Amino acid sequence: MKVGVFLALEPYTSFEHNLKLAKEAGFDYADITDTHSNGSMFASAGLSASVSLDENPFNIKRKFDELGMQIMTISAHAVLIEASNPGLFQTAEIMKAIKFAHAIGVRDVVTTETVPKSDWAKKLSYEQSIFTVAEKLYNPCKMAEDYGINIIFEPHGPITDSISGIGDVMACLGHPKSLGVNLDTGNSWLGGTDPVELAKKYKDKIFHIHWKDLGEEWVPQRGKRYGCGFSTIELGTGVIDIKGVIEVLKDSDKIRYSTLEIAGTPELLRASADFVYKHWNS
Repeated sequence: MKVGVFLALEPYTSFEHNLKLAKEAGFDYADITDTHSNGSMFASAGLSASVSLDENPFNIKRKFDELGMQIMTISAHAVLIEASNPGLFQTAEIMKAIKFAHAIGVRDVVTTETVPKSDWAKKLSYEQSIFTVAEKLYNPCKMAEDYGINIIFEPHGPITDSISGIGDVMACLGHPKSLGVNLDTGNSWLGGTDPVELAKKYKDKIFHIHWKDLGEEWVPQRGKRYGCGFSTIELGTGVIDIKGVIEVLKDSDKIRYSTLEIAGTPELLRASADFVYKHWNS
């Protein structure tokens, strides 16, 4: 299992710049962290590290190849909890991401439901929320299976931050082979779930890991907040049982890569990667 980084290392800079920063920090693996359909004014101006899903995927792969780097996952973070809307990142973009990933040999596409924002979504019952999320994943899961791609569900909202929520979406969809889990240690813990128990429950369905550790100051927000972009501390120095997650998953043959979701210096990133390697390989 290899450890890489998110390509969001410096705000308001280009994808290419962030890729070079990752290489300079000593990493050979990175995610395509932000994606969008069509064009983006900020990305075109070099002010965003987002990649267009309508770009030639081989152009993006060549940028990785030039630096001797490999793509771990493609992000297709969606707003699956909301009503269908062409103005939101939902089913169509996930399906584009599947074809993009397949073209350049990337196995895993990451998505999630995110927190409800509209009055409509906030009023959904639990059962309605499960159906709303599952319905938007039905065709992407069928397509992903045809293309040999995994859609991996990341804890980042009221459904995915719970062990039962992930399972109920899978059950609603008939447990598709193509739907797995991207375990986020920080998000799952923050949402009120024990990431070690989540790892045990879905060990055979976990294909990727996002590493975060959080300090004591986050404890009052636990169970009240769904997801945080990054942590700012070294793995193993916070309140989350990172070692416990590693102990559960380190003999899995399904996990090729994992991602540090940590904002900070290259030294902080390397120290966190060393922590993972030390305990994963022990």
